Amino acid sequence: MNRKELTPGASPQAAFGAEIRSSRERHGWTQEELADRMGYSSTHISSVETGRKSPTLRLSRSADLALSTGDLFERKWREIRHGALLEGFPEYIGYEARAVEIRLFEVGIIPGLLQTPDYARVLTDSAIRRGAITPEQAGERIEFLAERQAGVLERPRPPMLLVVMDESCIRRPIGGAEIMAAQLQHLVDFAALPNTWLHVAPFDIGERRTFNRPVNLLTLADRSMVAYVESQTQGHLDRETTSVVPLLTAYHQLQAESASQTSSVDMINQVRKGAL
Repeated sequence: MNRKELTPGASPQAAFGAEIRSSRERHGWTQEELADRMGYSSTHISSVETGRKSPTLRLSRSADLALSTGDLFERKWREIRHGALLEGFPEYIGYEARAVEIRLFEVGIIPGLLQTPDYARVLTDSAIRRGAITPEQAGERIEFLAERQAGVLERPRPPMLLVVMDESCIRRPIGGAEIMAAQLQHLVDFAALPNTWLHVAPFDIGERRTFNRPVNLLTLADRSMVAYVESQTQGHLDRETTSVVPLLTAYHQLQAESASQTSSVDMINQVRKGAL
């Protein structure tokens, strides 16, 4: 048999393919046997193993099921798909898609789940100009954000979604008056949904603001919790109760100090009228 040598270090796709082959051979299966179990052709499996064809989410999940690898290949697919994202965030997204309660805090920019496409595009265009990401990565970010928003906001049974934003989020102009006004109107519409709560943490709460960086808190169906905290260069995912519960307490304290939803919407409308 003509067995092509693999170079896992050549690219993330090559590493994915090498891992597929390694797992397959540990089971003693041929490509044809794995293909039958996954519902693909042996040619397709060969192309993935050699890095000629990029994996898909469906293929990754099929591989995990056939090879009994948990969510190994799905996680590797997410790393490939969202390679421009901070460490820990792709894994967080997997939990977010299953959460029954989502609590967010953001400083400086509107949280991603609440961004309009135009607002998000301005941010990615700015990152391109700074050389932080490539145009291709920018396109992936925009596509990924749309998928993420749909996965959370358009579910048959959407989660309870609580958002606290620092006042800087609504006062920092992004993309000019028209884009900013549309974004602020989107926040007002979001606050009117039956499963959402929106609060602005005003500047005048001063040192009583409990967070200085973005924080995401998830409650899953089994009532376990996940926390994701982000800095400029890295993200950290945590499922340890001893770490997550203090963050939840701090979030509740922040909500108590923040403006009510009615007052927050009034503030957003005032800023929106000034942006027009």
